[in-house]
Amino acid sequence: MSETQAVATPAAAPAAPASALRWYVVHAYSGMEKAVERNLRERIERAAMQTKFGRILVPTEEVVELKNGKKSVSERRFFPGYVLVEMLMDDESWHLVKHTSKVTGFVGGAKNRPSPISEAEVMKIVNQMQEGIEKPKPKVEWVVGELVRVKEGPFADFLGTIAEI
Repeated sequence: MSETQAVATPAAAPAAPASALRWYVVHAYSGMEKAVERNLRERIERAAMQTKFGRILVPTEEVVELKNGKKSVSERRFFPGYVLVEMLMDDESWHLVKHTSKVTGFVGGAKNRPSPISEAEVMKIVNQMQEGIEKPKPKVEWVVGELVRVKEGPFADFLGTIAEI
């Protein structure tokens, strides 16, 4: 995953004043966050509403998995089912997002007027994403009965079987 994907490239350079664009949390079908991001970008392009939208973020981080003794880097969403959208809220933009496939609605506020989240909250999420890129977290999944090699301590280089977790 490239760094530009993690920080999310803007749909288009916003022509609206930066202060007019606010961050909103969109609830999506779980596991479909990337599809929602792609669908939103396509709909924004087709509707020629680039001036009303900024960045679209799917909060993810990289984790290192150890499976059968092999390391692999995978992507983990830390807010599954949620996408962050920077936009100018009006009836037209609300309708575009709300009626995008795989979107169930906005989070917070009234039914037809969601409340934005603060810039500080967004920056906290972006920083967490950057940390995941710079230093992937280990994601260790063992199963009972799996054969493991002890690396340190008095039993170094011994093989053992996981009895319980």
